[in-house]
Amino acid sequence: MEVDLEQRIENAKEKLGDAVEKAAGRAEEAAQQLSQEVYTEQVRVRREKLSALQAEGHDPFTITKYPVSTLAMRAKADFAAHPEPPEGEEVPGPKVSLAGRLMTKRGMGKVGFADLQDGSGRIQLYVRKDIVGEESYAAYKKFDIGDIVGVTGEMFRTKMGEISVRVQEITLLSKALLPLPDKWSGLRDIDTRYRQRYVDLIVNPGVKITFYKRSRILSEIRKYLDEKGFLEVDTPVLTPCEIGAAARPFITHHNTLDMDMYLRIETELYLKRLVVGGMDRVYEVGRIFRNEGMDTKHNPEFTTVELYQAYTDYKGIMDLVEEMNTMLAQKVCGSTKITYQGTEIDMGRWERLTMVEAVKKYSGADYSAWESDEAARACAKELHAEVPAGATKGTVLAELFDAFVEEKLIQPTIIYDYPVEISPLAKRKPEDPAFTERFEYFICAREMGNAFSELNDPIDQRQRFESQVAAKRAQEPNTKAEVDEDYVTAMEYGMPPIGGLGFGVDRLVMLLTDSASIRDVLLFPTMKPLEK
Repeated sequence: MEVDLEQRIENAKEKLGDAVEKAAGRAEEAAQQLSQEVYTEQVRVRREKLSALQAEGHDPFTITKYPVSTLAMRAKADFAAHPEPPEGEEVPGPKVSLAGRLMTKRGMGKVGFADLQDGSGRIQLYVRKDIVGEESYAAYKKFDIGDIVGVTGEMFRTKMGEISVRVQEITLLSKALLPLPDKWSGLRDIDTRYRQRYVDLIVNPGVKITFYKRSRILSEIRKYLDEKGFLEVDTPVLTPCEIGAAARPFITHHNTLDMDMYLRIETELYLKRLVVGGMDRVYEVGRIFRNEGMDTKHNPEFTTVELYQAYTDYKGIMDLVEEMNTMLAQKVCGSTKITYQGTEIDMGRWERLTMVEAVKKYSGADYSAWESDEAARACAKELHAEVPAGATKGTVLAELFDAFVEEKLIQPTIIYDYPVEISPLAKRKPEDPAFTERFEYFICAREMGNAFSELNDPIDQRQRFESQVAAKRAQEPNTKAEVDEDYVTAMEYGMPPIGGLGFGVDRLVMLLTDSASIRDVLLFPTMKPLEK
């Protein structure tokens, strides 16, 4: 009897839960329908207002310019620096001319308040009927949130102490035909924010800070490299051949030449051609395209900085990496100590470890104890690390690094001396040809950049290219990958010793703006189109 009662109670609970869930679903559907109806009505009203303005000969879209004298935040700062007049005295404030978007409207009768937002921030407008005139005030009352207006007036402080503009003239410069998200719900859906970044920037002012910082980061990088004697150059985005690198390119077709072309997957080979030509220090801030996966750290198109310096090696580039990143943190964030996703990072302190040292430190595996490739594979098996069949010692070392080390590299760390098997463009170490003069640097368990003492032996380079192409053809029989013969020819004219570096700008911006996803630092990230 008790069991039957318990079962009946459970059944009743389940039915109640189902009923509540269905009711919630119906309520949400009703709310969405109501919201859509309100939105549709707002759009209709706005279009009617536009039609009325056009019929009256006041089409805002015919206005071509407006005399802006300053920005909102600058006007506020300048006025705040003025001494306040003695109590009881009213001194006319400076006259300003501003333009921007109406973000709020409030007030009734003969006086209205509004917030105007321009590229610098917001400022309050004080609009009085007896100052702007009856006709202008009537027009102002019909303005909608989101409309773009120009105002001329005097700066003053309200009784509450807020710095504002006492409007003398107000002009509608552009009509917003779609309403902005309301101030309570805002624009929070992350997918919509990425797809409609223009709305995101309007209603979420903090987003602008990220992109202002991105611009500042690029500016400081350029300034640093220029002062070091580097020359910024541009190299082709469309290339005539698919090189044998592992990255998958985007393919397009040139109609006039009737040939397939490839969007570049790197800027390296053209930049090193320039070093051959006598440009000893070059760099490029370049857009790169890779037809590969997408996640919080990868976008099909992204920005890199690649630089090449003649007559230095990877140790010289290590010094540059540490100095430049320390400088960027100080200039952009105000301190070498930053916080990323809750973890404090000290950009002023760097550790350097060889890959052999790092693998031994974090996994216990000792490369020097491996007498053969078979011994290396046995060590990996003991550590439960998967490695390819027939893996060499160098390949096993790299696999153990991926499995045990990278996730531990939270503070800025340079890992150097990479196995030759995974470094087709790096120069071998003279004292140990199994390794190359290559390093990568890691912050917050992410690879941030890659650098070499660049290979300048054209015979060795051809052999590595041919091995690279053969490996790609074995993996993808239909690939059109080939050796870049022109690059090898350039090397045969004589390439000086070179230190080279490539790093992703987007990941750097993520770090210095505390952004969790690469889409947060791209104004227009790649998105799958919505179904119409």
